[in-house]
Amino acid sequence: MSNEYSERPDWAERLRRDREVRSWSRADAVAALRTFSDVPLPDGLVDQWDLWERGRNKPDEFYRPLIATTFGTVVESIFPSRRLPLPSQTRDERLLSRSGIDTHELVQRIRGSSIDATTIDALELTIEQLCCEYARRDATELITESREWLSDITHLLDERLPLSRHKNVLDAAGWLSLLIGCLEYDTGHYQAAEAARKQALQIADEATNASISGWAHELRAWFALTNGRYREVIEASHAGQDVAPGRAVSVQLLAQEAKAWARMANQRNGLRALEKCRTLLDSLPYPERPDNHFVIEPDKFDFYAMDCYRLIGDDRLAETLAREIIKKATAFDGTDISPMRKAEAELTLGVIAARHGTVDDALGYGRQALSINRRSQPTLLMVGSELDHALRQRYPDNAEVQHFHNSLTDIAATTRTR
Repeated sequence: MSNEYSERPDWAERLRRDREVRSWSRADAVAALRTFSDVPLPDGLVDQWDLWERGRNKPDEFYRPLIATTFGTVVESIFPSRRLPLPSQTRDERLLSRSGIDTHELVQRIRGSSIDATTIDALELTIEQLCCEYARRDATELITESREWLSDITHLLDERLPLSRHKNVLDAAGWLSLLIGCLEYDTGHYQAAEAARKQALQIADEATNASISGWAHELRAWFALTNGRYREVIEASHAGQDVAPGRAVSVQLLAQEAKAWARMANQRNGLRALEKCRTLLDSLPYPERPDNHFVIEPDKFDFYAMDCYRLIGDDRLAETLAREIIKKATAFDGTDISPMRKAEAELTLGVIAARHGTVDDALGYGRQALSINRRSQPTLLMVGSELDHALRQRYPDNAEVQHFHNSLTDIAATTRTR
């Protein structure tokens, strides 16, 4: 049976897993499909579903979004497009191929206030690349480089630039401020993170850049979420959606809102916000650079949903999504593509294992999650504390459980001293 399944396409396997985790028969799945359809569906769909799960033929453009809606996810998560991998270029190679200048020349142009269209293009490409390095690069190194770039371009705002160029420079400063805010918060420098966030919001107002403004509100929501200020999360989420309606950042804002409602034990509101998040994400085009921290690629939705399902106690769905996330966050050679996302999925599996009485598995997942080098300390502490609570509640006298608790305490102490 396992060999039979292993020969099927990933999307066919996903259909089977998502059906079985809900304890649905194929007839149940088709009945659910009819519930979510706005038009009558033809007879014979049970046999058709069986063919889909066997990978014999792929659902067409009518059925793909309907299946995704039925399973509460986005189309690209189940049926990813065939996309070419991003070219493995260095930053200078990318700059030279796209703008014709390298980093050294770009810096000289900026410091010499030689700001033409080529310089602006190269600057935007450089900042985009810095944002794409967020998930894997050492946070302290990235903070240092980002602040150097911000210092270099800030003086340009005092120059007599054409209005369009001035706005380009403001936008660049805004994105850098947001990136610095995220990185400072990841490393536990809360005051520096908030200062960068406020700077980004001020720049966004001056540049009338709705996306930067929306992300500044999203950072406020994230900061509040990891500090247990759930009402503030919802307030910040609504403020961000008001200034950036329909934009990618609103997907993340809705996700933060859903997480806050789930932590307030308001399942109805949490699932409603999650569904709005899913619908908006499914309506957006696939991003050109999905690795950019400030774009929302479709695989993020399952990550949001996993968090909510874990909190409301739907362990089977949370576990299924966590395993899907770990698979997608791991390259073929075993290296981590998204180490922070993978760590949160491992903590989710740890919480579920603790709830079901497998303490060794729970501790194994927890240790693995805490072992990563590139981490967001506040988020790691927030989700790690859920595992810590589940373990200490069930195994208060276990020495290894106490050791895990001490490891989290050490991380928290390091964060508080910064």
